[in-house]
Amino acid sequence: MSPSLHAFLDRFGATGSLICAVHCALLPLLLAAIPSLGLSEWLGDGFELAFVVFATSVGIFSLVYGYRRHRRIRALGVLLAGLALLWTGLLYSPWHHGSVALHAAVMTLGGTLIGAAHLLNLRHVHDASCAH
Repeated sequence: MSPSLHAFLDRFGATGSLICAVHCALLPLLLAAIPSLGLSEWLGDGFELAFVVFATSVGIFSLVYGYRRHRRIRALGVLLAGLALLWTGLLYSPWHHGSVALHAAVMTLGGTLIGAAHLLNLRHVHDASCAH
C-alpha cells in the first residue's frame, strides 16, 4: 500500500471515529427531538451498526498494515480496546438492555479510542525514524 493511501485511511478513520464519538455523546440530548425532526433512521440502530462495521473494517485494515510495517503495538492495542467498547455498546443497546446514558458513554469512549488509534498509527507511519 502506498504511504499516501495509508495516511489517507488513517486520517479518514480518525475523522470518522471522532465524528462517531460526537454522535454518541450528543445522542442522549437529541433523543426527544429525533422523531419530530425525522432523524430516526439516521441516528438509529441501523446507523450504529453500519458505522461500527465500517469503523472496524477501516481500523483493522489500516492499523494491522501499520503494525506489520513498524511493529509498534500501542496503536493496535488502542484500536482493539475501542472496537471492544463499540461492539459491546452495540450488542447491549439501551433499548434492549439498559441505560441510554451508559450506552452513550461506552460508544463515545470507543469512538474516541478508535480515533486516537488512527492518530497514533499516523504518527508512527510518518515519524522521523521511519526508514520505509
